[in-house]
Amino acid sequence: MKKFSKESEILLKLTDKIIEKDQFALSRAITMVENNPELVFEIEKNFKDILLEKNGITHIIGITGSPGAGKSTLTDSYVTRIRKDGKSVGIIAIDPSSPFTGGALLGDRIRMKRHFTDNDVFIRSMGSRGNVGGLNDSIFGVITLYKLFGFDYIIIETVGAGQSEIDIAYVADTVVLVLSPGSGDEIQLMKAGIMEIGDIFVINKADLEGAEILKINLETILSYSDSKKPIVMCVATSGKGIDELYNEIQNHREFLYQSGEISLRAQRRIKKHVETILNKKISKLLDKYSVDGKNVLELVDFVIGKICDKEE
Repeated sequence: MKKFSKESEILLKLTDKIIEKDQFALSRAITMVENNPELVFEIEKNFKDILLEKNGITHIIGITGSPGAGKSTLTDSYVTRIRKDGKSVGIIAIDPSSPFTGGALLGDRIRMKRHFTDNDVFIRSMGSRGNVGGLNDSIFGVITLYKLFGFDYIIIETVGAGQSEIDIAYVADTVVLVLSPGSGDEIQLMKAGIMEIGDIFVINKADLEGAEILKINLETILSYSDSKKPIVMCVATSGKGIDELYNEIQNHREFLYQSGEISLRAQRRIKKHVETILNKKISKLLDKYSVDGKNVLELVDFVIGKICDKEE
């Protein structure tokens, strides 16, 4: 990528430091990848062997669910449990974007305060930047950087609205779908695609009225599925159920490797990465085409014509 040659040189030097556990270099590299998501291809090309070694070490967990379900509190408690085993964690918290700057509105500082001074926990908030699905298109690059840093776990907490709950399945190895009583999650259960993406279901705020009814409804819906997916009752504020969640995630990880499913999920992630980059390029091309005063319909006709010519 010649147009990124200067940036690539800086990024590759930063990546050398990232491998040596330099968190300042990691922060700088993430900012560069956020601004130019395609830069990650340079890293993947130059550090291919190291990334292959990391594939069996780092486990990517997606935590998603409706707003207000307690995802951040659950993540905080789960990270505490991981740290008891001495494992390191890199967190990507997808926040709503500021319409003016494109940056994350919530930021790192108000999340998971008890882990802020822990050198083995790295937290990065990323704005969704208006992307359909709520996932920043640079998330794949950040995952690559986290892997090179050597985190044992990568946790992605989504903004928790709409398509992001579907899209996280293309990114994570294990998807935890968080529900809570009294928040309309009974309707959420009926959404097409939502039930399919969850590997583990958590009913958070299980001490509230309606939690057992929500569990029964969830069990009924899951009974129509061939696969048996676990349901964990949690009260994240007190830590109740977190050990069970930790064990279920470990069980799912073992299943992924024993069944070979982990390779399929990695391939799905790569495909989504390439698709995201291509979609962005096409969108920019169409925007430029319109700005230049040309008729976008002419471009569509041209593309369709080329496709038809090839088919003939």
